[in-house]
Amino acid sequence: MKLLFTLFAFAMMASACNQPASENKSASDEKTSEMAAPAANKYTTDMVVNTKDYSCGMPTSAGISDTCHYEGKAYGFCSAECKAEFQKDPAKFIASNQ
Repeated sequence: MKLLFTLFAFAMMASACNQPASENKSASDEKTSEMAAPAANKYTTDMVVNTKDYSCGMPTSAGISDTCHYEGKAYGFCSAECKAEFQKDPAKFIASNQ
């Protein structure tokens, strides 16, 4: 019985080794690699109309971690907190930054 179990386990390991590397990745490996990707690559300055974060003044070229749309335009923000602040009164922030 031990011999059958050992042979079965060996056969399973051998078949797993013959698969391409992409098939050997588990779902958790893929999630980890997605989380490791920098947020700055997700949004670029050409996707938004503002050159600085209207809430804190940080340049959008330093990195955009979140965006929102207001009156048909996309605005970029350095953080979710700055986005939330902007969303409280977007018209006020836009008027004060023009």
